[in-house]
Amino acid sequence: MFLFITSTTSVLRWIAIVSSLVIAIILAGCGSGSGSQTSQPVVLAPAIPAALPPAIPAAEPVLLYNGTGTSPSDVVAIEAVLRTLGIGYTTASSSQLEATSEAQLGGYNLLIVPGGNSITIGENLSAAATAPIRNAVAQYGVHYLGICAGAFFGGYSIYNGLNLTSGVFFDFYNAEFQGIHLEAVEISLASGGPLDVYWNDGPQMSGWGDVVAKYPDGTPAIVEGPWGNGFVMLAGVHLEAPASWRVAGMNYTAAADIAYAGTMIQAALNGMPLPHF
Repeated sequence: MFLFITSTTSVLRWIAIVSSLVIAIILAGCGSGSGSQTSQPVVLAPAIPAALPPAIPAAEPVLLYNGTGTSPSDVVAIEAVLRTLGIGYTTASSSQLEATSEAQLGGYNLLIVPGGNSITIGENLSAAATAPIRNAVAQYGVHYLGICAGAFFGGYSIYNGLNLTSGVFFDFYNAEFQGIHLEAVEISLASGGPLDVYWNDGPQMSGWGDVVAKYPDGTPAIVEGPWGNGFVMLAGVHLEAPASWRVAGMNYTAAADIAYAGTMIQAALNGMPLPHF
């Protein structure tokens, strides 16, 4: 009788120990960050993004940014290419872009940010302006073309960049580190022969996208790629530069460059990738 009681007591003791271990394992499950517990497991529903309002159709397919930090002469050069192509556009200043909603941005096919000073561009726009641009590209499928400063601004930057490159930031083309800020450089195109182009403190875009053109040192001069539902094209050189921009020692052929600038703008407008390496 005594042995039976001892055996039963041992069994009950082991059952109690096992039960306490099971309870401890359940309460120590991954994600139990709070100190409080409930008697039933808490099942969290997956986050459902808020439905976007319908895009508001724009009067023209292109929005050209000409706000603080952009180069007025580059804005004029891009406008000339757009007019030659017969592509309608609307310009937006810093204050106008600040007042433009996601739904309004979503009505455009393409946003172009030209050359200038990328730091000044970023510092003169609030997060309330740049966040809707990212959302318009990612969700509405608006395309983005950034040229020189606009390419810097389109990437990741501590100066309120758009970060359409998922965290990839860009450095200058290496001529910058040789004390050169303005020169004609020969870029090689995946689609054919080289072009002598106008470069002025522009970036090289290693680490993101498909490479459409390369600098003489092999780093990317023009890149492209999808971002969300949109399409992004970034150029570190000024293909749109008119002949009047040439200075002593520059031998680039403006007509050939401008023609390719038109090809690039049309590709960005339609979200159609150009040939790449």
